[in-house]
Amino acid sequence: MGRLIIAEKHSVAQAIASALGGGRAEDGWIRCGADAFTWAQGHLVDLLTPDEYQDHGWDKWSMDTLPLDPTGGWRWKVNRQRGADRQYRIVARLLKSDGYDVLVNACDPDREGESIFRRIVDHAGACGPMLRLWVASLDDDAICDALDSMRSEDEYRGLAAAADIRAKADWLIGMNASRAYTLVYHTRMSVGRVQTPTLTMVADRDRQIAGHVEKPFWKVAVPMGGWTLASGRFDERADAEKLRRIVDAPDFTFQVFSVQRRTVRDRPPRLYDLTGLQKDMSRMHGLTAARTLAALQSLYERKLATYPRTDSQYITHDDLDTLRALTQGPGRVDGFVHADALPSDPRFDLTVDDAKVAGHTAILPTRNVDRTKLDGLGGDERLTLTRVVRRMWEAVADDYVHDTVQVTANLDPSWCERHPDEGRLLSEDECRFTSRSDQPVSPGWKAIEPAKTGRDDDGSEEEDASTRNVIPANLTAGVTLPPVGGATLTEGRTKPPKPFTEATLLAAMEHASRYVQDKDLKAALDDDESHSGGIGTPATRADVIEKLVRAGYMERKGRQLRSTGTGRALVDVVSPRLRDVALTADMERRLSDVEHGNADAGDTYEEFRGYARAIPAEAVANVKSEHVGRGDRGQAESYGPCPRCGGNVVKRGRTWTCSTNRNEKQADGTWKLAGGCGYRIFPTVAGKNLTDQQVRRILSGQAVPVKGFASKNGRKFDARLVADKDRGVTFDFGK
Repeated sequence: MGRLIIAEKHSVAQAIASALGGGRAEDGWIRCGADAFTWAQGHLVDLLTPDEYQDHGWDKWSMDTLPLDPTGGWRWKVNRQRGADRQYRIVARLLKSDGYDVLVNACDPDREGESIFRRIVDHAGACGPMLRLWVASLDDDAICDALDSMRSEDEYRGLAAAADIRAKADWLIGMNASRAYTLVYHTRMSVGRVQTPTLTMVADRDRQIAGHVEKPFWKVAVPMGGWTLASGRFDERADAEKLRRIVDAPDFTFQVFSVQRRTVRDRPPRLYDLTGLQKDMSRMHGLTAARTLAALQSLYERKLATYPRTDSQYITHDDLDTLRALTQGPGRVDGFVHADALPSDPRFDLTVDDAKVAGHTAILPTRNVDRTKLDGLGGDERLTLTRVVRRMWEAVADDYVHDTVQVTANLDPSWCERHPDEGRLLSEDECRFTSRSDQPVSPGWKAIEPAKTGRDDDGSEEEDASTRNVIPANLTAGVTLPPVGGATLTEGRTKPPKPFTEATLLAAMEHASRYVQDKDLKAALDDDESHSGGIGTPATRADVIEKLVRAGYMERKGRQLRSTGTGRALVDVVSPRLRDVALTADMERRLSDVEHGNADAGDTYEEFRGYARAIPAEAVANVKSEHVGRGDRGQAESYGPCPRCGGNVVKRGRTWTCSTNRNEKQADGTWKLAGGCGYRIFPTVAGKNLTDQQVRRILSGQAVPVKGFASKNGRKFDARLVADKDRGVTFDFGK
């Protein structure tokens, strides 16, 4: 008897089989001695959509059918996209075989991986001993070590329960909210537990930007010989002019009030979790979160990087020997880092914290990485692998040491006594000047990245000025100094908040507690011992952003992410709780509690279910009449609700089509449906030309009579044109 090992992807199954000596490829699986290796293809088994529950009437979009709630009768189906149903049949046949006495879950070591495995096994009705292969790297040694230390699947029941609750809660909230708000406002709306709060953050920021009123301000700058003293901001130019005239007096002198000198040691950054890497790749190279995840997933499958979907920035003590080995020899140096930038005594202890590694360690390169591997990589993969290697070196490097000096000065009291009229023109606070110097002493970890490839999102002119200032080493408090040149008056304008970028939106999703008002919940979210404290997970945040862009709720403008009119309209109408980050952040925390055995799965599910069931009534009770039936400016006119999905049916050319549909041009010049529900009404039905008025009547539920229609057998029938959710407009023959 042997083991049946189910991986999440073909490449992972191949890697595991290779670590055990290879094997013979069969149809959809690999034979390796007595063992068999097969794979899923993403989610082979999914929850049914509402319209697939034939006995509930959920195929019709109507408020009478809400709330949708399959509790007690949840049903699953085999996914039929891209040949997934064929692969499922192969896996199910192996599960029912008598040749294997142990079943091994080798799907990705996370919530989704556990969900994929459990759904397949449950749907196929498999039973028997099950083990969990938890491997963070696909190099041979890591796989063999993981195979030797497998645990029973029973130890991962909390993880499986959290995955099951998350899937069902997202279904309940998303389906009920999307249908309810679509029906109430007569326009297609897609509402989700994570995507709607994310959209709200972007929409709120964009409104702050749009509503910002620029206000001028003025500052006085005084050259002091290699450094500059600058005043605070003045809202009135006349006051700034007064201060400049004072400073430009022939005998004017400053008195230095304080000089604060500090040697600052900036500790190295932590190793990367997925979100941290995505933020830096966006900031430094303009990669979207989805592109970074795809590149890192490819590196993982090529055995060049460890598991990508991690929220940890540390390794455990058990991983120290692996990290030390990665820093030995030229493999992770040549082609990645200048040798003279490497730390002479790497500080491995900075990367270790067993308590902050819940399941996956931080992202690291593998021992397979060397310069030759870069040549076979695509652009995104090469950039990503290089950044991962450099972060490994940064994390164990020396501190960045820099000297800072903060100077505060004011009008010299002696000068004020000699010029009492001028000295009383402004208050003491208005006459305060400051200067800051920030000079590097030792580059430390900052030497690892050879050149700054992008400017930080929060960079400022003041920070740039501090690096140009060279404040004299002998400057002390109490001395008096004259300016070395004429003062200048500079005008500035207040700036609105900066638009979100991929990097800053990921940071906002990761640290959602910043947007929570409730103190107890905020404190719980900030306690990151067992959860990320954010909305979504490292594995899902990139997909959430992409879904919002594909749905037309957000758009990319260069590196900025901006909400669209459609997106802001959705935010305007959904309930405050649905768009509040507190709801989904708290749900993520509760799911984490279930995963770690700190909350009852049944109670947690019932709480989420109760909230979802209340959504339709809340949507009806709080209708904003000014938004009902209001299309976006420039949007095509709606002819009625789509029978298949509830979206708007619009006219494109001579064909009526659901507004969710999106076509893409193929290489051969033809057009193919690339998104949307696929519903269409063609201009002619069996020789009968349709008019705009007829389409409106049909989509509103009326039947348009057609006299003297000839059936296939030549007999004459009166018929009615009716809307059919699968075939557009069709004929309904009376008796």
